[in-house]
Amino acid sequence: MSREQRGNGTGSEPFTPETYMAHALDRAFKAGLARSTNGITPAGMAGATFEWLAHLATSPGKQLELTERAGRHWVRLAHHAARSGAGPDEQPCIEPAPSDHRFDDDGWCRWPYNLFAQGFLLQQKWWNEATTDIDGLSEHREQVVSFAARQMLDRLSPTNFPWLNPEVTRRTLSEAGMNFVRGFDNWVEDWERMVAGEPPVGAEEYQVGENVAVTPGKVVYRNRLIELIQYSPTTESVHAEPVLIVPAWIMKYYILDLSPENSLVRYLVSNGYTVFMISWRNPTSEERHLGMDDYRKLGPMAALDVINDIVPGQKIHSVGYCIGGTLLSIAAAAMGRDRDDRLASMTHFATQVDFNEAGELMLFISESEVDLLENMMWEQGYLDGHQMAGAFQLLRSNDLIWSRMVRDYLIGERQPMNDLMAWNADLTRMPYRMHSEYLRHLFLNNELATGGYIVDGRPVVIPDIHVPIFSVGTVKDHVAPWRSVYKIHLLADADEVTFVLTSGGHNAGIVSEPGHPRRRYQIHTHHEGKPYIDPDTWQETVPVESGSWWSAWTQWLEGHSSGRVAPPSMGSRRYPPVKDAPGDYVLQR
Repeated sequence: MSREQRGNGTGSEPFTPETYMAHALDRAFKAGLARSTNGITPAGMAGATFEWLAHLATSPGKQLELTERAGRHWVRLAHHAARSGAGPDEQPCIEPAPSDHRFDDDGWCRWPYNLFAQGFLLQQKWWNEATTDIDGLSEHREQVVSFAARQMLDRLSPTNFPWLNPEVTRRTLSEAGMNFVRGFDNWVEDWERMVAGEPPVGAEEYQVGENVAVTPGKVVYRNRLIELIQYSPTTESVHAEPVLIVPAWIMKYYILDLSPENSLVRYLVSNGYTVFMISWRNPTSEERHLGMDDYRKLGPMAALDVINDIVPGQKIHSVGYCIGGTLLSIAAAAMGRDRDDRLASMTHFATQVDFNEAGELMLFISESEVDLLENMMWEQGYLDGHQMAGAFQLLRSNDLIWSRMVRDYLIGERQPMNDLMAWNADLTRMPYRMHSEYLRHLFLNNELATGGYIVDGRPVVIPDIHVPIFSVGTVKDHVAPWRSVYKIHLLADADEVTFVLTSGGHNAGIVSEPGHPRRRYQIHTHHEGKPYIDPDTWQETVPVESGSWWSAWTQWLEGHSSGRVAPPSMGSRRYPPVKDAPGDYVLQR
């Protein structure tokens, strides 16, 4: 039973003033607890840790194995210490993971810093062995305990201590400690900005409507949740079918319209597409009761109605990014069920419709975790962007927390700000009801993939979507792992599903403009009736292409369009332009 049910007396317990007061006290206490733990449930973490310890305590074979491996690690470290003392060219006894760049500095190869690094890496390996492959422990519990161990080790890494880090000690000696002076100034500046609710240093160089989100257009529709932007054509003719983009509401839409040189919107417009973009309102506590179905009705469904009026008689290419793609899939499934055939195609950017293997974010998804977040959101009316950002940072704490702190505060150097980093710092909020429904119905219960998600009193299923699908996954995505995105092949009943796997992560892999260095992708179309290809085989057998996948996508869109026509008017008699792009909602803080 959820806290919402208990708090409203809809559970099996009789509703009395005493039970109401008890639940109110619990809710207030847990809300404060959630804020102090950045939304991480202590009860869930304690339960996972106890279960791990209990299973480890009843596994004497595993204990002997760990003891033997600890001894071997110490012997390896002792041999390395003896050999490295005799000469500086001794090879390390353990290498960091390819993604771990904490020990890239040459100083980590010299004594005594090599011993610090090697000892830490061996310790890290031992803890990974100690928290995995435990008989009787579920995979999810293993992942939670292993994640907690990684967080502890990341905090204790020798790179984080100035007297153990060769790069810091070298800078300190060469600059007579001025790196610490600069670092302290950086810390004070960051603290002042955090207290004042200001963006990080350098973000002010990127202003929405001035040097980012500058593609010309008009806001042609506004309701309590969205502004719909229609972008001005730049070609004499356009493809007949317009494009509707549904971005995620946990981010500002202009990740797809950053600087002119890496704007996907500008790229589409320059290739002759009429583009409409949803810009979501940044909700406050007044919107606390807006749910997922409100987002569907006031978002993509309202936008489709407006586009049909501005571009009458044409089907629409629909595009969804992240959770925006999930919402678009829900809307498209309901449309397919109800014989609404207004869509010409559907494109997913890093979108999941099956949340059974939703990656490392599942570490934060459990009944205990969702209950804690619901209590915090109930008090605030929303989930704050900083609270959501903290969870994402923990997934990559090496890069996003500790390495940045070493660079900013110990070495005293700021990483230069760019447009993507400035956008990432422009945080949004999520209403209480919507985020609770999203976590419970999709993450916890996986209802969309199992036929349990209800729209207008009836279930919706992905097989009811029969339009061509173009789905993009990114290799390094921690938010929507590409193998999870790939599951669209198992659920869709479309004549064709084109899947793209591109280099980069959840954001940088999508913002992959032509000319971007070191970009590559794989693309393959699966037709109805052909045998299923598992993701690993797909990755091994599909050829790798150099460059940006954007050009492949626009070619695909053109192949599913009906020809060129004169550009439509900006707005219509019923929906006249109300404001220049980028509008008002994107500016809300």
